[in-house]
Amino acid sequence: MGLGAPYWDHYARGLIIGITRGTERKHLARATLEAIAYLTRDVVEAMAADTGRRVEVLKADGGAARSDFLLQFQADILGVKVVRPVVSETTSLGAAYLAGLAVGFWTSLREVEENWRAEREFTPRMDPEVRERLYAGWRAAVRRALGWAKEVPWAYGY
Repeated sequence: MGLGAPYWDHYARGLIIGITRGTERKHLARATLEAIAYLTRDVVEAMAADTGRRVEVLKADGGAARSDFLLQFQADILGVKVVRPVVSETTSLGAAYLAGLAVGFWTSLREVEENWRAEREFTPRMDPEVRERLYAGWRAAVRRALGWAKEVPWAYGY
């Protein structure tokens, strides 16, 4: 399907770069989690460029947010605090809040906001030089993946 925001390249393809004979499943699993964090940084930086505002705290949700490794790495790569809520499925919770507001169960957005609770906070621990070196490696890998499907023989029916 390609690569979405902020790249929007339907010719991009997933690549596994840098594997050796010593690469194990756990390395691929970690790489997948790291890719989530790097791509999140890409999106956060695009948002900052568009708005002129820097993200100071990232609130994470969804199933992947249950991973302490992912959220710590996210905090390290972004260089900002990442917070996991008590209720990680906030999309469903948001729909329930909207329904509750519609029928008068809650009377205001403020009342809904007061229900939100943090379960855990992750603060950056990574040295900024290491952060930028790792992120530069990610950006190099993304450049290799962009437009890739246009260049392979099978894309032309061979």
